[in-house]
Amino acid sequence: MTKDVDTYFALGCGRCPRFGRSDCSTQRWAQGLVHLRRLCQEAGLQETCKWGHPCYMHRGRNIAILGAFRANFRLSFFHPSLMTDPDNILEKAGKNTRDAGCMIFSSNEQPAGMASIIAAYLKEAKSYAEAGIKPERKTEPVRIPVVLAELLAADPALSVAFDALTEGRKRAYVLHVEGAKKMETKRARMARCREKILLGKGPNEL
Repeated sequence: MTKDVDTYFALGCGRCPRFGRSDCSTQRWAQGLVHLRRLCQEAGLQETCKWGHPCYMHRGRNIAILGAFRANFRLSFFHPSLMTDPDNILEKAGKNTRDAGCMIFSSNEQPAGMASIIAAYLKEAKSYAEAGIKPERKTEPVRIPVVLAELLAADPALSVAFDALTEGRKRAYVLHVEGAKKMETKRARMARCREKILLGKGPNEL
């Protein structure tokens, strides 16, 4: 995984086999990404590299991060529930995302044409860090689907360990298992995750 920002812009994030190749998404959207980088720097944000991507911080807090995909590239805010979104341009990162916090671009020219708007959004996000304002913590009980409940009921030890997980880890397993269409695939996913659940870990934890 890429460890510095310049490598990201030159070669990619390092998270897929297209790293360093001409078909890497960072190369397709290079012009637009560079413009977003400039806007973040001009906003007075500290540039660093996290999770293989350019991440911009202020007062020790993550503000926004850049990302490139085959179909688009993005500027994503870390605390979307705080953003007022006056221009109604923020979108959800995915179907399971609670709040809209992404500016999604499908052409390299878009960031330049939206420079003043992007700058205003960055300024707003920066102001929350300066004021020490954090989003309200929302804790909703995880709804266990019938299929997953049946799988847990068939394995008492696993059921006890699952109940002891944090709400976030439970939710991650629900999404992981329910993402499969066939019942046998759901069972296989649970079987592969059994040891992690017993150890109190989430599906993506080592």
